[in-house]
Amino acid sequence: MHAPASAAWLLVALCAASGAYCLLRMRSAVEEQRRAAGAEALMGFGMAAMAVPAAFVTPPRAMWLVCAVVFAAAGLRSVAGVGPRGARGPRGDAHQLHHLVGAVAMVYMSVVMAASPGGHAGHGTSGTPLLTGALLLYFAAYVLRSGTRLIPATATRLGHGQGQGYGHEYGGGTGTAALGWGDRPELARACRLSMGIAMFAMLLTL
Repeated sequence: MHAPASAAWLLVALCAASGAYCLLRMRSAVEEQRRAAGAEALMGFGMAAMAVPAAFVTPPRAMWLVCAVVFAAAGLRSVAGVGPRGARGPRGDAHQLHHLVGAVAMVYMSVVMAASPGGHAGHGTSGTPLLTGALLLYFAAYVLRSGTRLIPATATRLGHGQGQGYGHEYGGGTGTAALGWGDRPELARACRLSMGIAMFAMLLTL
């Protein structure tokens, strides 16, 4: 992306750290947790690659086309997981739909970067304003909603000593006290919030 180097490297670090934590979450004993974490790890590392400053490296355009194909496949997988066949319930379907929107945003940014001079967006002529605006509105709303949910959820679990952990999100009954670092729901929400903020910042450069 085309952004000040210091801000770009902060985005790289944030997205890479989020992706690394999602890899840790993939070791969870909860199947739905592993599936969600895999999609989010792909998103985190993909965003980290996109955020690398243009002055540092200029990837070939073919790389962005490959990224578009990869995230298009990830989006189709998210679509397949929504509805009766997924049997995840409203909360699980909401996660899949969010992954779908994220995949659409990644495909969009990949195509824009492949079509932009030098393979980097942000030169004033790239992107479709209507689609960019719609994605910006979505991720702004997602960040605000995630932020308001994160603090009360953390406070409630700390106040009661034992919460429902991912049992609340996926229907199981695991207690918070027994959860490892990869299964902490508040950390997973913080990770998603971080990636939502990073996605919003990256879309602003289009």
